[in-house]
Amino acid sequence: MPTGTTPPIIEFDDICMAFAKPSGEPLPVLADINLSLMEGEILGLLGRSGSGKSTLLRIAGGLIRPTSGRVLYRGLPLPGPAEGIAVVFQTFALYPWLTVLENVELGLDALDLPDDEARRRALSAIDLIGLDGFQSAYPRELSGGMRQRVGFARAMVGGPLLLLMDEPFSALDVLTAETLRTDFLDLWTGHQLPTKAVLMVTHNIEEAVLMCDRILVLGANPGHIAAEIPVPLEQPRNRLDLAFRGIVDEIYATLTARLAQSITAQGELHGGLVQLLPEVAISRLIGFIEVLDATYEGHAELADIGTPLSLGTKDLFAIAAALHILEFAELRDGAIRLTAAGRVFAQSGAEERKRLFREHLLRFVPLAAHIRRVLDDREAHRAPRERFELELQDHLNRSSTGQTLRAAIGWGRYAELFSYDDRTRTFGLEHAAA
Repeated sequence: MPTGTTPPIIEFDDICMAFAKPSGEPLPVLADINLSLMEGEILGLLGRSGSGKSTLLRIAGGLIRPTSGRVLYRGLPLPGPAEGIAVVFQTFALYPWLTVLENVELGLDALDLPDDEARRRALSAIDLIGLDGFQSAYPRELSGGMRQRVGFARAMVGGPLLLLMDEPFSALDVLTAETLRTDFLDLWTGHQLPTKAVLMVTHNIEEAVLMCDRILVLGANPGHIAAEIPVPLEQPRNRLDLAFRGIVDEIYATLTARLAQSITAQGELHGGLVQLLPEVAISRLIGFIEVLDATYEGHAELADIGTPLSLGTKDLFAIAAALHILEFAELRDGAIRLTAAGRVFAQSGAEERKRLFREHLLRFVPLAAHIRRVLDDREAHRAPRERFELELQDHLNRSSTGQTLRAAIGWGRYAELFSYDDRTRTFGLEHAAA
C-alpha cells in the first residue's frame, strides 16, 4: 500500500496527446490527464479499447512525448526513457535465438556493467522470478507462462523503481495467468522486489481489483479519466468476499454507463459515420444472444455472465457494445438486457435472423448504410476501401479505422448488405440482397 509520506514516483500534469490525421490536423487521443503514482502503490488503468491506456503507459515510460502538459519522474521532468523505469509487455518480446539468461541480460545493456556483475544480477533475477535451472533454455522450449516470467525477470533485473505493465497476463491461459499474478503479488507484498510503484494497464476488471490499490477508469474520444475507484482491501484478496464483489460490480456499472454514453455520443457525431465499431464475429454475437435468451431469460449482470461463457472482460464488453449499437440489447447499471428485437432474433430461423440483422444494420450503423448508398449510387456498384478509410481517418486513428471497417465488412457480409474482395480491397454488391 502507498506510504503517503514521500512525493509521487511519477506525476502527469494536464497531459494531452494528439496524433496527426491524414490531412495533417491533430486527432486528440488523450485530454487533461492528471494523476500521481505514490511509492508502495499499484495503480490500474482500466477502460475499453481506444481509451488511450497504452498511450498513457508509453508516455510514462518516456517512449513518446505528450503534445502538451508535463510528466514528472521523481520530481523532475521526464525527457525520454529514464533509468529506473522498466516495462513488461503483453507479448513476451523475447529474442528466440538467445537463451533465458541472455534475454534477461539485455535488461542491463544500458547500465554498462562488467560481464560478471551482469551475469550475477541476471541469475539473481531468474531465481527470484522462479526460473532457476532454465537459464540455458531457449524461448521455444518454454511454456507461455515461463516466457512471460522471462519478461518479468528482464524488466526486474535492473532494479527498476517504477514498473510499467501493459496487460502482462492477457496472453496467458486462465490458470497460468492466475499463478503468475499470485506469484507477483507474493513478491510485491513480501517486499522482495526492488520496484517501489507499479502502473498497470488491464482489460480484466477482477484482475484490477485483485492487484491494484487504486483504479482509474478511462473514458474515450478522447481518452480521459472518467472515474477513480479506491480498493481498500488487504492482500491477499478473496474474489468471493462481498467487499471484493461490491467493487467489481461498481466498476462494471461505471464502465457500462460510460460505454452506453460513448455509443450515444458517437452516434450523434457526424451522423454516426465515424462511430467506433467493436470487431466481433457474427457467430459470437449470435451465440451470446442465444445464451442470454435461453439461459438468462434475456437479462444478466455482466459480472456474472463472462466466466460461464469463458469470455474475458475485453471480449465481453466488445460483444455488449456491438449488441447495444445494433439495438439488440441495452446496457444499464452493469447489466445487459435483450431488447424486444433481440429476443425475436434469438427465437427466429436463419433467414429471418439475417433479414432482421440487415434491417438493424441499416438503421443503427450509419457507416454500413453509407457504404451501401455509395455502392447503389455508382454505376458499377463498386468502391475501393480507401474511399471509406480516408473518411474515417479524419476522425479515428489508423488502428480504430481498421477495426471499424473490419467490423462493418463482417456484419455487412452476414446481412448480405454488400460484398468485399480482400484481394482488390474493393466493396461491391455481388451476393447482396436487393
